[in-house]
Amino acid sequence: MEIRVLRYFLTVAREGSITGAANYLHLTQPTLSRQLQDLEKELGEKLLVRTNHNVTLTPEGMILRKRAEEILDMVEKTEKEFSSLKHELAGEVCIGSGETDTLKSVANLIQEIRKTYPKIIFNISSGIHEDVVEKIDNGLLDFGIVMQPADLSKYNVINLPDNDVWGIVMRKDSELAKKEFVTFEDMEKIPLILSTKVFRKPTPDNEFFRWFNKNKDKLEIAATHTLFYNAAIMVEQGVGYMFTLNNLANTAKNSNLCFRPLKPKMEASWGLIWKKYQVFSPAAKLFLEKMQEILK
Repeated sequence: MEIRVLRYFLTVAREGSITGAANYLHLTQPTLSRQLQDLEKELGEKLLVRTNHNVTLTPEGMILRKRAEEILDMVEKTEKEFSSLKHELAGEVCIGSGETDTLKSVANLIQEIRKTYPKIIFNISSGIHEDVVEKIDNGLLDFGIVMQPADLSKYNVINLPDNDVWGIVMRKDSELAKKEFVTFEDMEKIPLILSTKVFRKPTPDNEFFRWFNKNKDKLEIAATHTLFYNAAIMVEQGVGYMFTLNNLANTAKNSNLCFRPLKPKMEASWGLIWKKYQVFSPAAKLFLEKMQEILK
């Protein structure tokens, strides 16, 4: 399977047309069609449904599209790493992270590194735990920032400073806003807006996730989300109460929202993780060394 042909396939998937893709790639239509047929023959699966005017992906084609995008991302990342070896320290450091105020410590380090090495680019991608570890496993990320506790046996871990606090974001005109704290009993009486990661399989040492999974039937779940910003909009519009970490939603004086912590207090700790036996680019290696210096 050639990288060039994977690029052809992704172009066809994007354009939705053999003719449009051939024009974009500056190839003849018969040449492009033959390359795609050879790819299907090599994989032993039909990848495209062809009509007179367009093409659509088969289920097998959808799988290949995802894998091809990952492969080409890896090729591009590798090319950048080798290119950086020929010049002053440069390159790209790829970090995946859940949404957390703890990222400030990482951002401060990034600022310091770029003062000396302005050609290093930091690519920060947001995602839930499962997305981050999958991309680390596939080599698309150098590092991940994930919530603990979690099964991190395949990774090296550095604990990051400053824990987040769990609580509820609500409208300031809510009756619950009059309270200093929110209890689990309060949460059973209100429509909740929850992150999808709340319902991932609980680990034995994670009482927090066990409580949510055990009490699913008692809770009124109004909506789920993957990004806190969008969830905060739903809170403003009266959809429900967002269970979240502190400092992620705008609760300033000019905001309609406020945050109340849980009682008993529950905190979220975070770790910087990377694959064991990972071979780093010079830029990623520098970042890790500086982070270890700060946190030792």
